[in-house]
Amino acid sequence: MFKVNKLTDYATVVLIEIARGTVVRSSQHLSERTGIPLPTVAKIMKNLNKAGLVCSQRGAGGGYALGRKPADISIADVIQAVEGPIALTACADTSDEHCGIELVCPVQGKWNRVNTAVRAALAEVTLADMAEEVAAFGLHPRRVASQAAPFDTAAVEAGVK
Repeated sequence: MFKVNKLTDYATVVLIEIARGTVVRSSQHLSERTGIPLPTVAKIMKNLNKAGLVCSQRGAGGGYALGRKPADISIADVIQAVEGPIALTACADTSDEHCGIELVCPVQGKWNRVNTAVRAALAEVTLADMAEEVAAFGLHPRRVASQAAPFDTAAVEAGVK
């Protein structure tokens, strides 16, 4: 079964939480709001910051804000920031892996077409799309109701940091 890893799922949840507000969010705050353990949030934020999907502000009152508007961050961007290049097989053009039968494989290179289609589909879905789904169907079930803040759709659409 093909699926994104847990860190990518968590990264999407964290990015949507950042997009919900108009102020920078600390890792501690993000951990409390999402229910994701603080060390995991810190690891995710390091990857997202390195990829330019978030920007960080140091010091008192510091934290993270989106590096781009939600409509300009694709799910492909999130996957690549957390997991690396999207490569469904070892012989895909973006893979760093090598296959033991690549010299005699009858489908070598043929997976590129599938890989390209999957990457394109993931690039079409944006963080804004995902946030819209969250707003339409309510808060994440793991979130404690007393912690939930109203979803600021205008801020997400505007990409307010």
